[in-house]
Amino acid sequence: MASGWGINGNKGRCYDFWLDFSECMSRCRQPSDCGLLREDYLECLHHSKEFQRRNRIYKEEQRQIRAAARKAKEEAEGAPAVSAHH
Repeated sequence: MASGWGINGNKGRCYDFWLDFSECMSRCRQPSDCGLLREDYLECLHHSKEFQRRNRIYKEEQRQIRAAARKAKEEAEGAPAVSAHH
């Protein structure tokens, strides 16, 4: 990846992120100054934030499906539905 060559012989998908990070590291006083660029490069390589977000979305969707099924079951059994009083 850092060589600039991708798997098909073209420029690697993360090469631009690597260049930015590498340039920052060569110019900075503290490595922590390049933390955001490092984070961008690692996200490009591993997609960990993307996967975490997808997992949170999936879990929320499943929670909503279970809640809807539970509500439908309660209504089918004749349990009084919770209503708002005005």
